[in-house]
Amino acid sequence: MKSQNIPSIHRLPSLIANQIAAGEVVERPASVVKELVENSLDAKAKTIDIDIEQGGVALIRIRDDGFGIRPEELSLALNRHTTSKIRNLDDLERINSLGFRGEALASIASISRLTLSSRFYNHETGHCIRLNGQEKPSAIEPIAHPIGTSLEVRDLFYNTPARRKFLRTEKTEFNHIHETVKRIALSRFDVKFKLTHNQKTIMAFKPALNKDEQLHRVAKLCGREFIQHILNVNEASAGLQLSGWITQPTYSRSQADMQYFFVNGRIIRDKLINHALRQAYQDVLYNGRHPSYVLYLTIDPSEMDINVHPTKSEVRFAESRQVHKFLTQAIEKRLAKTSPSHVSRPSLPPKMPLKQQSIYYSKPENSEDNNKYNQVEKPSAAAINETIQTYLALQVPPSESVPKQPEQPAKPEKTTNTILPPLGYALAQLQGVYILAENSEGLVLVDMHAAHERITYERMKSSMQTNNLETQGLLIPISITVSEPEAELAEQEFDLFRKLGFEISRAGPETLIVRKVPILLADANVPMLVRDVLADLRSFGVSASLQENMQNILGTLACHTSVRANRQLSLSEMNALLREMEKTERSNQCNHGRPTWTQLSMKELDRLFLRGR
Repeated sequence: MKSQNIPSIHRLPSLIANQIAAGEVVERPASVVKELVENSLDAKAKTIDIDIEQGGVALIRIRDDGFGIRPEELSLALNRHTTSKIRNLDDLERINSLGFRGEALASIASISRLTLSSRFYNHETGHCIRLNGQEKPSAIEPIAHPIGTSLEVRDLFYNTPARRKFLRTEKTEFNHIHETVKRIALSRFDVKFKLTHNQKTIMAFKPALNKDEQLHRVAKLCGREFIQHILNVNEASAGLQLSGWITQPTYSRSQADMQYFFVNGRIIRDKLINHALRQAYQDVLYNGRHPSYVLYLTIDPSEMDINVHPTKSEVRFAESRQVHKFLTQAIEKRLAKTSPSHVSRPSLPPKMPLKQQSIYYSKPENSEDNNKYNQVEKPSAAAINETIQTYLALQVPPSESVPKQPEQPAKPEKTTNTILPPLGYALAQLQGVYILAENSEGLVLVDMHAAHERITYERMKSSMQTNNLETQGLLIPISITVSEPEAELAEQEFDLFRKLGFEISRAGPETLIVRKVPILLADANVPMLVRDVLADLRSFGVSASLQENMQNILGTLACHTSVRANRQLSLSEMNALLREMEKTERSNQCNHGRPTWTQLSMKELDRLFLRGR
């Protein structure tokens, strides 16, 4: 082998090194926007203007009113690994800034025509420096410039055509920029933002310094539907604080595209965080559906490492189990209060215009005034009309024969001092499916199967957590024929069935004998129930974590024992169900995330019948 054919080790030219670094930091124009806006925020800017042309390929201009850059440091700022944010190892272990790697400006300048202009906060004039993808920047020039910094990035990827050809259409690239600015605007309510594209204003926000103004910004960024279904979150424990908003389980999405999680002001997409939130929602959401949220976690910077990924979008926690447990419990605690006796969502800010706004009310949490109610979701107008027409049809003429109902306790007579329960008192049953009730606001409709399923499910969860699941011996044991693999699985999971309140033994290759069942499931179809539990176990896998799958199994059990459609209930039974709903956690939705009840206020009913016109 000839020596001249063996490549020698050499130092890369700085331009090539910067372009390689740019490949890690700058994926598309949106990446440039993110890096530059984060620099503005680190410079304590309170106003940031973002001008984009042709999806960011032709121009990205970021202007801020931060503390600026000293003239003698402008050239240094364009070098790799230069930063004002960390000086020693201790700073690296307690990062409080958004940027810290010192690669962004050098990387961006290597693949564009960059102009950096800045005026330091205590200087009389500004200064400017230019770099056109070359190794040496231009001479620093004095210019007129307000306090702060402006960065112009033109002709992105002009000298790296291989990268440029992977860019998408102008619209797609700008959509990525819009999403990036949206996330940043959600992270810093105290900053004024303006985004333009091709000289057209796309987004403009004043500083949001109180809760109402913050909700206005969230509504504009996440949509009216999101804000109509949110629940406030504010929990703190062991140096961790979680605040922000989650959505009610009845408002879910087919994609995880409305999930914003910030750690110390930084947007994060982390597997541990995602798993904790999915686990918190797992028994109130239908399979395949995703919750929406805007959440802010505050933690001591020394307890996490954000130097995991070049884009700083991932994080590693020193006490990951503690963080996971805190997040799960905080969200579960808030979701537990989604019942008729608690607030379903906060009131909308008074300045927020919502067209065709229709609302109903429920009794607020921790309020001394039971006549003040907050707004929650309403059904469609078509559903209301259909329901009301059916309800009116229940009024049977006196001449017709009506089956005599058993004598029921009289509904309390209304007086000026009477406070009705949140779900009121039952009036009738509709088609063996819905309970019609009257409360102080008007008409309440309850899906009795969905409501009873949630009640049973919560009872079983509580009983299992306290190891107090009562069982009932069967006078005549039940024999169940199953497949041989199912019989082997039941024998293998004997302890699990016992934990669920069943006593099951194997009596043959394809035969199981059930001798005890939980009292809550005494009226269920036991053979079908056992087969469904075995089907759940097969789908989860016997090696899967029992804790992760137990709620799914309990959901199956609860569904079997809940009141079925077309079952006639007496008024006493209906009222008992309403009272149970009011004191049961998460009873605003069934185990699959469907709503269990809805409200038609008197104003809505008056509108339907054109009263007052």
